[in-house]
Amino acid sequence: MSLRTKEYFIREAILSIKRNRLMSVASISTVAISLLILGIFALMIINMNNMANILESQVQVTVYIKDGTDKEKMAGLGEEIKKLPGVAQVDFVGKDEALRRFAEQLGERKELLDSLGSNNPLPNAYEVRMDSPEQVKSAVSRISQLENVEETVFGQEVIEQLFSLTRILRVGGVVLIVFLALATLFIISNTIRITVFSRRKEVNIMKYVGATDWFIRWPFLLEGMLLGLAGSLLAVVLLAWLYGMITDQIHASLPFLPLVPKTPLLYYASFFLVIAGMGIGALGSSISLRKFLQV
Repeated sequence: MSLRTKEYFIREAILSIKRNRLMSVASISTVAISLLILGIFALMIINMNNMANILESQVQVTVYIKDGTDKEKMAGLGEEIKKLPGVAQVDFVGKDEALRRFAEQLGERKELLDSLGSNNPLPNAYEVRMDSPEQVKSAVSRISQLENVEETVFGQEVIEQLFSLTRILRVGGVVLIVFLALATLFIISNTIRITVFSRRKEVNIMKYVGATDWFIRWPFLLEGMLLGLAGSLLAVVLLAWLYGMITDQIHASLPFLPLVPKTPLLYYASFFLVIAGMGIGALGSSISLRKFLQV
């Protein structure tokens, strides 16, 4: 394909967009809105998965020991826990250490503990870390049956709820993405269809004089890709601004939430959205051309 031919295709595509200004704006807007929603859902799912993975890696079982248990029996309990399958680490937390940690959590209100005097109501405990989160439930069941164990506490329920929410978001996001992609295809197909209809005589003449199918197709394909590119770039700008604003606000008010950093996440998301936008634009053009021109 010569340089002059390429320039002709690009010029025709741009002129067609200008001629159908209103439909082009509608196509760009639809692509931008669709890809923006797609990007929002993708970033939400990525962040939810990230939080779930971090929480999962921090799952810890706290084993509270019955009051009155002597040191020898507490040490024996620790050895029994270490022998359980899947146990990676066992740390003893005495009553004094537990009280010190609680005072740290209270911060400026730690003077509330002064009313306790010399009494420390917190129990001795073991902190147990597992090789994998899947082994937590079975380990808790076994530890609970050991002698001198008062109670076992772990945060598996929170993680399971988080994964359930992630699954719902993922399924809902796929359904919404398919719906928006179809709507975008419909709008772009109609835009190209109007272009084809307005230039049908020109296209027929080109066919009569021996123009190849691809020579006729290329300007329309480029038009669809340019519409998709413009819409995707608009979506990328809005998504970057929105994610930056939300992450800044969350970091300011909830700094402990483990959000995925903007870089390189937004670079990957931008690349994906631009490719998706151009792909949807080209596909919409192809559908319209195949149906109405039969070239």
